[in-house]
This record gives sequence, structure tokens and C-alpha cells, in this order.
Amino acid sequence: MKKLIQRIKRLLKRILKGFASNSQEPSPLINSRPLETSIPTISPRWESGLVLVCSQCANEQSNSSHRTSRSSTASEDLENWLKSSLKFEGLWGEFRVISTSCLGVCPRMGITVVLVSNGSHGNSPCLIVNPQSDRELLYSYIKQNKG
Repeated sequence: MKKLIQRIKRLLKRILKGFASNSQEPSPLINSRPLETSIPTISPRWESGLVLVCSQCANEQSNSSHRTSRSSTASEDLENWLKSSLKFEGLWGEFRVISTSCLGVCPRMGITVVLVSNGSHGNSPCLIVNPQSDRELLYSYIKQNKG
């Protein structure tokens, strides 16, 4: 009887060692399917850059100037100008301009713009731009990130 118990213990130890070394494989004792953990990825057309334009900066500024609700905000004007400029030069698609909610920067004057590109490696520049006087400079900066 002692020999049988010792053999069972050795067998259990081998089984447990096998589980520890093969922790990635599903257990043969448990009836379960392995979970699918991979999430599909694609390369978007706008892989040169994603331009995020804060819509809240302009709302805060426009509330103080008592705009009418029908006129567009400075950030909407900037966003539309950037889109049409990119389309005019055939760069729309490589870049995407998107209105976003608050980015947490909240400048007193200007609009927060973030340029995200594949090459930024998490260091996306956060720019404070004057929507009228800085837009050409911003556009040049965006085009520099092409490719």
C-alpha cells in the first residue's frame, strides 16, 4: 500500500510540474476552449497622421464673446480649413483631421491641436495655435510629418 501511495505522489508531482512548465497550454483535465486573445489590426489610410483639434477650447472662448449659435466656432473653422487644404493638395486620406472633446490643456488664447503619427512613438506634440494667424504654419508642420 505504501508503494502505491508513493507512486501516486510521484505521478501527481510530474503532472503538476507539467502544468507549471506548460502554463500556456490548456489543462487536459479541464474541458475548456482556449481563449482567442488576438485582436485584428489594420493599417488605416491616414497612417501619416491624425490631427486632433480640440472643440472645447473654442467653446470656452466663444462663450465669453457671446457668439450666436448659428456661427461656427474657431476650432470648426480651423478643422474645415485643414481638411480642405489637405484635400486640395491630395493629402486627404494620408492625414485625418478630427474634432475632439477637451484634451485637458485649456489655453486662454488659441486652440489645442495634437498631431499623432506612426513615427511619434507616444511623443505626440501638443500645439497651441491661433486659428487665424498660425494655420499656415500648422499646415506646414503637418505636411512635414508625411510618410
